[in-house]
Amino acid sequence: MPAAGGPGNAGGACAERLRRALVEMPTVGVKRDLLFAALGRSYTDEEFDELCFEFGLELDEITSEKDIISKEQGGGKAKGASDVILYKIDVPANRYDLLCLEGLVRGLQVFKERIKVPRYKKVIPPNGAIQRLLITEETSQVRPHAVAAVLRNIAFTKDRYDSFIDLQEKLHQNICRKRALVAIGTHDLDTISGPFTYTARSPSEIKFKPLNQSKEYTASEILDLYRTDSHLKQYLHIIENKPIYPVIYDSNGIVLSMPPVINGDHSKINVNTRNVFIECTATDITKAKIVLDILVTMFSEYCEKQFSVEATEVIYPYGKTCIYPELAYRKEKVKPDLINKKIGISETPSKLAKLLTRMCLKSHVTGNGNNIEIEIPPTRADIIHACDIIEDAAIAYGYNNIQMTIPKTYTIANQFPLNKLTELLRQDLAAAGFTEALTFALCSQEDIAGKLGMDISATKAVHIANPKTAEFQVARTSLLPGLLKTIAANRKMPLPLKLFEISDIVVKDPSKDVGARNYRHLCAVYYNKNPGFEVIHGFLDRVMQLLDVPPNKENGYLIKATEGSAFFPGRCAEIFAKGQSIGRLGVLHPDVITKFELTMPCSALEINIEPFL
Repeated sequence: MPAAGGPGNAGGACAERLRRALVEMPTVGVKRDLLFAALGRSYTDEEFDELCFEFGLELDEITSEKDIISKEQGGGKAKGASDVILYKIDVPANRYDLLCLEGLVRGLQVFKERIKVPRYKKVIPPNGAIQRLLITEETSQVRPHAVAAVLRNIAFTKDRYDSFIDLQEKLHQNICRKRALVAIGTHDLDTISGPFTYTARSPSEIKFKPLNQSKEYTASEILDLYRTDSHLKQYLHIIENKPIYPVIYDSNGIVLSMPPVINGDHSKINVNTRNVFIECTATDITKAKIVLDILVTMFSEYCEKQFSVEATEVIYPYGKTCIYPELAYRKEKVKPDLINKKIGISETPSKLAKLLTRMCLKSHVTGNGNNIEIEIPPTRADIIHACDIIEDAAIAYGYNNIQMTIPKTYTIANQFPLNKLTELLRQDLAAAGFTEALTFALCSQEDIAGKLGMDISATKAVHIANPKTAEFQVARTSLLPGLLKTIAANRKMPLPLKLFEISDIVVKDPSKDVGARNYRHLCAVYYNKNPGFEVIHGFLDRVMQLLDVPPNKENGYLIKATEGSAFFPGRCAEIFAKGQSIGRLGVLHPDVITKFELTMPCSALEINIEPFL
């Protein structure tokens, strides 16, 4: 493959800035001079920061390629790097239309009422020579869906081409879920000939020259080739355990791509490409349609027939036929009174319609002012419910322009039960003579594996893709290493040292959308001249007393002798409560103590407290 909600609030409210900071948002890097040229005017940094915030974005950083490389190299000189000023802009994760310079500029220009919302059209070639993509039945075992389109007579420049490639990569990391849901392939249509066939074959049957390689490889060899590639290795797992791999051929048997891993070198695009064939293979057809719509709407601006996209016919097994891209427009109706009530303003229907039009939602008043009809363009897949439309109206109005009032409703807030339990436990455990510690959520692989006598593969640890330091390679799977490191840093303190922590650990979980989940753990450590197993056992009894769990077999808790790599043989017990194993306690193994640079015996306890909710 090539490298391939509405915005937040207007105004400068601190609470809104905090809300955005807590939500993971993609960052779009654009060249300042290129951006200003496209906008048709220059801004000071402060002016552009304010413009972004009015539109629901945030200017995160002003930097340059030279500065970025220098930081990555720890302050060294960035030889050959450009000193062109870059704006790094935080974009809401659901605004796929703002992930490139083209969409960003278009949105800002419409917002400032300098241009009107473009009308996107799909066209059928006048001679009827529509490109076709045939899907075979075999793909149902791996990636069953595909969509396609053609950008005809497009005029790339170096900057436009770079933006085109960068948008693909942004989409891959965002809506495509690292190519698991959708994988994008872009090809020089003048180097290949349709109809195209999307099928799946065994790895030994697939052979082609991958992008930017000098010779042909089989599919298995390609996967081996990219196992050490920092960019592509993260996508290999999607297909490597499948009996057959997806592949796209043209009518002459030339391989266009082996999604979701790599394109063929034969059809690679460059800055001189005039006709681009875009194919998106997917496990989720809805996401594939959105991705295709975003790509073609953003860059059809550079086609000879501006904002026009050449359609492609996709033929599914059993004869089903679809024409893509859909570029579907739909209409929604929202009552002005509802918008005013939800935002807390009092504006006329015509003013509200104008505000929505500024957000690329072409609107007009209908039904004697009783309704506002809104046209949702294909670029706004984030508009799902009326509340999304109301949010856009609020953004255009400006959150700082909304008069603050005391709510007329009386509500009572409650803590999450898990957080409430955590807070209650903290107070009583501190009263029991233990000192609370707060340690880092990230640690090294050695901390949670090697030092505890385990293999890293057995920990289900979530790895950081590009750790900046060896100290922060993985998310912790246990609280114990953090407490032991805390004791090591405080060895000069009077003995005994009694520490505890109640925090989250993170482990891989394939059943979750993000591939991982948190568990709330309680860990305690006793460090003294003697092991103090009885102290840790007493600590467990106190915890269970606080949780109102009696010491019995039926509906209470008990401990059973077991073995653990981190514990001394014969001095480890597994804790059972609520009918399940919740953790362990015991005397730590001398090797573990030594590896954490400690010199005295130590007992520890770690349990999961979530079953007690």
